[in-house]
Amino acid sequence: MESTVLIVQRTKASGFALGRSRVLGLPRRPINIPALVRSLGAMAVRLLSRSRSTLVQLPLHRSGFRHVSDGPSDLSDEQTVEDASAFVRWKNGGGLFHRSARIDPTAVVEVGAVVHPDSVLGSDVRIGSGTVVGPSVSIRQSTKVGYNAVLSNCSVGQFSTIHNGVCVGQDGFGFFMNEEGHILKKPQALHVRIGDNVEIGANTCIDRGSWRDTVIGDHTKIDNLVQIGHNVIIGKCCMLCGQVGIAGSATLGDYVTLGGRVAIRDHVSIASKVRLAANSFVTKDLAESGDYGGFPAVPIHEWRRQSAKLRRFCKNNPS
Repeated sequence: MESTVLIVQRTKASGFALGRSRVLGLPRRPINIPALVRSLGAMAVRLLSRSRSTLVQLPLHRSGFRHVSDGPSDLSDEQTVEDASAFVRWKNGGGLFHRSARIDPTAVVEVGAVVHPDSVLGSDVRIGSGTVVGPSVSIRQSTKVGYNAVLSNCSVGQFSTIHNGVCVGQDGFGFFMNEEGHILKKPQALHVRIGDNVEIGANTCIDRGSWRDTVIGDHTKIDNLVQIGHNVIIGKCCMLCGQVGIAGSATLGDYVTLGGRVAIRDHVSIASKVRLAANSFVTKDLAESGDYGGFPAVPIHEWRRQSAKLRRFCKNNPS
C-alpha cells in the first residue's frame, strides 16, 4: 500500500505551514492540498495547539485519500503546496485570504470565510463565516456581508448590506439551440455593479451580464428570495419585495416599487416612479409613471374595474 506523510509545522510568520514527505522511498505524488486542509489539516492544527510541539506528522494512505495523480495533472508537489500556502489567516476574524488580495486593516473576515486573489476589501468591511469572495471582487467601505454568501465577478459600493446566502455574479440563464438541435450556452463574461447603500435580502440571486453589466442603483432595497437575471439595470431608490423575478435585459428606472411575486419579462423597460401591485406580470414596456396591477399589468384603476366586473359576472352566473 502506498503511503505519504502530511507535515504541519508551527511557524511565527503565518501560523502553520503545510508540506509532505516520502515514506519508505516511495515515489513523490502531487496531493490535493485543499482537500488535505479540509480533512486532516484541521486535526493537525488542533494537535499542535494542545501541545508544546512545533511539528506533527500524519500518515495518509492511498486507500483513504484520492491523489491528484489519479487523473491528468500538470501540477508538481511544489506547485500544489505553493498554491495552498498562498492563503493565510486574516488577523481580524480568522478567515483565510489570498496574499494578492488587498484588505484594509480594519476589515473583518470571520472564521470560515475565504477571500480569493486580487480582491479588494475597504475599511470596516465585514465578511461573515462561510462566505466566499471570489477573484477580483471589490467591496467598498463599511459594507457588511452575511453568512454563506458567494460574491464573484462583481463590485459592491459603500455602506451596503448583503444578507445570508446571497449569490452575486454567477452566470445568467442564457442558451441557444444549434442546427443539430443541441442546447449550447451563451457566453456570460461581464459583471455585476452594486451601488452605495444597497440592501440585498437573504438567498437573493443576481446574475452577471452577457452583453452589458447587471447594475443595481444606489439606495435600492431588495427583499429575500429575489431573482435578477443577467443584463438587468435597476435604478436608484427602488424597492423589490419578496419573490420578485426579473428576466434578463429588463430596465427599471428610479423609484420603482415592485410588490411581492411581481414578474417582469425579458427586454422590458419600466419608467421611473412606477409601482406594481403584488402578483402582477409585466409583459410590455410601461412608459408612464403610476400604479399598475394585474396579469398582464395595466393601470391600477383599469385592473380594479376588471376585477369588479369579474366578481359581478361570477356572482350573477354561478354555473
